[in-house]
This record gives sequence, C-alpha cells and structure tokens, in this order.
Amino acid sequence: MKYFKLIPIITIAITLLISCENLDYSEDVSMNQEFVFSEFGTTHAFLTNIYSYLPSDFSSIDGAMRSSASDDAEYVWDPSTVQMFNDGTWSPIYAIDNQWSNMYSGIRACNLLLDELAKNRKFEELRYNDGYDQMMERYALFPYEARFLRAFFYFELSKRYSDIPLITTVLNEQEANGSTKVPYESVVKFIVDECDAISEYLPISYLNIPSNETGKATRGAAYALKARTLLYAASPLHNNSNSNEKWIEAAIAAKKIIDSNLYSLDSYNNFVNNLFSSELIFETRQGASNTFERANFPIGYEGGNTGNCPTQNLVDCYEMKSTGKSIFDSGSGYDPLNPYVGRDPRFAKTILYNGAMFKNESVEIWAGGKNAPPLLNATRTGYYLRKYVVENISLNPVNPSSIVHVWVTFRLGEVLLNYAEAMNEAYGPYSVGPGTLSMTAAEAVNLIRSRAEMPYFPDNLTKEEFRVKLMNERRVELAFEDHRFWDLRRWKIGNTTTNIYGMNIVKNNDGSFLYQNELIEQRVWNDKMYLYPIPQNEVYINSNLTQNNGW
Repeated sequence: MKYFKLIPIITIAITLLISCENLDYSEDVSMNQEFVFSEFGTTHAFLTNIYSYLPSDFSSIDGAMRSSASDDAEYVWDPSTVQMFNDGTWSPIYAIDNQWSNMYSGIRACNLLLDELAKNRKFEELRYNDGYDQMMERYALFPYEARFLRAFFYFELSKRYSDIPLITTVLNEQEANGSTKVPYESVVKFIVDECDAISEYLPISYLNIPSNETGKATRGAAYALKARTLLYAASPLHNNSNSNEKWIEAAIAAKKIIDSNLYSLDSYNNFVNNLFSSELIFETRQGASNTFERANFPIGYEGGNTGNCPTQNLVDCYEMKSTGKSIFDSGSGYDPLNPYVGRDPRFAKTILYNGAMFKNESVEIWAGGKNAPPLLNATRTGYYLRKYVVENISLNPVNPSSIVHVWVTFRLGEVLLNYAEAMNEAYGPYSVGPGTLSMTAAEAVNLIRSRAEMPYFPDNLTKEEFRVKLMNERRVELAFEDHRFWDLRRWKIGNTTTNIYGMNIVKNNDGSFLYQNELIEQRVWNDKMYLYPIPQNEVYINSNLTQNNGW
C-alpha cells in the first residue's frame, strides 16, 4: 500500500528520467533517479512504464489502423493523416507514424534501467520482511525484460528506417545528438543476439512467478521476436542476393517456437481480445474502453461512426470453402450473384458484409440501406470491420459499456506462416531440411488451413505458385493484425497495391441484389516508400543522420 500513494510522484520522476537528454543536467534529475531506483516498488513501476511504449494498431495513426494505409482497408475520414500514406504527401517534414522519438525514449529508459540494475541492489532494509525472497526472484527478471523490450523497440525502428543508431548506454545530450547510423544487418544481429542471450532466463509464463503478473516478456516472446526479425531480414527488401542461408535461419528460429509445444492453435478469432488463448504468445493491452468500437461500428448503429473499412481487394482474397480455389479460378464454385456464400469461414469473422448479422440486425450496405450511402460517413467500400470489434459493447449514451482490449503482438498462427514462407524459399513447398527442419512448408500452412476449415494446399505447386498462394493465405489469416502494411514493403510489392476497389450494391425491386465492383481510389506509390523518411527535425538536430534514399 505504501507504493500506491507514491504513484503520482513516481510517474513524474519516470517522465523526467526518460525525457531528459542528459542525466546530469540538473540536481532535480539526479535526485529523482536516486529516488526511483532506491526501492523495489519504484523500480518495478519504472519497468512497467517501459511496457507502455509497446505499439498496437487499434487506432495508431490519427484514429486509423495501419491497415488503412495498405490495400486491405480504406479509412472513411478524409482529414485523418493516414491518408497522407495513400496520396503520397508524407515526407520528412510531415512524418506519419513517427516512432523515432518514441522508440528511442523507450530505449533510453531500458538503458537507464539496465545501468541501475547492474548495481545489484539487495534492498537490505527489506530482508526480514515477509515475501522478500519472492520480491528478489521477481527483481532478478527485470534486466531480461528490459533487454527484450529494448530489442523489440529496435525491431520497430529498423523495419521503418532500416539503418539506425544502435545505442546501448545512457548518452548525454551531446553524445545523443552526434550518434551515427549502423547498417540494418548490425541491428538485426543485435536483436537476434539479445533474444538468444535472454530467452532461457525469461519464464515460460508468470503464473508461477511471485505477483502472477501477465503481459510481461516471456521466453516465447523472445523466440517470436527473433523469428520475425530474421524473416524480415531474409525478405527481398533486405536480402538483395536472396541468400538461402537467411531463409534457413528464419525457418530454424520459427521452428523452435513450434517445437517448444508452449502454444497451440485456438479457434479462429478466439485469440482476439483473449488473454487466455492457447495461441497467444505476447500481447499489448489497453485499458477498458469502447473507443475502438465507437470508431468502427457501422453508421446506422447506435454510437457508430465508421472507420476502417475493408476493401474489395481483401474480400477477393477469401477463397471458396468447398474447393479451396480463388473466386477467379474456373470451377471454384463462386456465384457473383451471391458473392458471400460459401467463402472461407475467416471472411465472416473478419468483415461485415451486406446481409451479415450484427447486434441481431442484418447489415444493409445497399444504396439507401440503413448502413450505406448516402448516409454521411457510411462505408465507401461496401464493407465494415468485424475483427477486433467487440460486438456486445453498448454505445448507448445513457448506459455505455467498456472492455479491456488486447492487441495480438505474436501468436502461433503467424509463426507457422513465417516458417512456411522461409521453408518454401529455402527448400520449396514439399521438402524438409536438416536438423529441426522436419516439417515442410506445405505441412505448416496446412495446419492453418485445417484450423480454418479450408482444404489443404494442392500437392503439386511450384515454389513460385506456392509463394503466391501463401502470400494470400498470410493476408487472410493475419488480416487487421498489422502485417499487410509491412509485408507489402518487405516483399517489395507496393506498386501492385495502388488501385483500391469497393463493392457497389443495388437492391432490386424483387429484393435481390446487384453487386458491381468499382474502383474507388487510385493511390500513389513510389519505391522510396519501402522505408520511412527519418523525421527532418532529427536530421536538423543531428547532422550525422543521413536521410533515407529518395526522401
């Protein structure tokens, strides 16, 4: 209880410590530092605050998801800065999704904490208190958590900016403003080495750790960060020579998670907003709210404002359940007069379409329907978002409700797809590799297909055909989990994603519907957009930061 009363003071002290460029800048900062790290409770609070830097994508860009800056979605609100991704007006001066300062603040906090933890405090004044041994057991994990978080922040920076400064000590203002970039490969090596060094010290879970905390860095989280980092490093954006060794390293890292048997596939979408899903490896939490629902409930539903609307581009990726074929393939079973019948079950769990049931009402997206144009801010694409939206939340102004939201950072489904991609690139669809690589790419993806109640991939695909089909599978399985935006960059396929389509729906006099695809937007793409520009204000401060090509 004594720590509870100190929370406001701790928060102020933490903010000062993290934001100050020079720890010796003032006597106040020095006093705050001594105060924060002199007790277990305040040190714990400092570490907990670092977790707040972990990203999610509920409404990360001016109310929009990053998916609305990809060909998976269109954000209905034009003034949102997410539209600058799509019209090409973002720049070093107008840096969108600017995580440079935020991530380096998190890294600075990690470096500071690690410096203090290296002093190996024993909190002798508490030695004879009840629970002392349990407290010190928890304290012993702090450095490994901090190192995981620092590695994660570096991944977030490297996937945006590629070459970046790699800082592992607390710098003063002059040192920070003179830092230089290191190659992307050096950042990858740092992340991988850190994950290797800390993973076996991190617990499998915290259920048997004193205080029973959840949402903390685990062994599986370190494995997953390593696997994703190596997958990105093996991808075309960073693997110009198409080094087979990089793909093999990515496959081995993913297979370690699979072989750990720490996680198992859950029913699709049961991992969303579910801290207890068997599939969940690591997550970011948000406090109880209804903000995401208010931003994404369809127009026409109480409190709904519309937000991230799935595109026809994404809808067309959902295959037919009975055949496993694309709707564009002969013999698929697709009926253009009933376009939503018989589709991959993940479609209805991800997207609200015309005729879908939502809050015990049929969604009406035909022209003039209760959830359609010409209503102001109705969907432009003919669809609304279902995934991550908590349907039973009430937005009644008199009696609203809220719920804790859980952003999936890593889950087993992604790991299986990572493994399948790396194995296909290294060995083809149906061959195993040496050592632990005893599962083929096809076998890995078919685990996902089986969970989704979809037919297995055909057993006669070429490496190139498998790649195309796997890209589609990844897009469908991981829709609205903040992967497509990054995948189209690491695969270098941005120029194929500029034409955005929607569905125009007309209700006939006999009650039937006419469905017509229509081009709703032509976006701007330039290959410089595979990487973010370094924010111009950072370049002004530090002339050693050379700008990324094209910006």
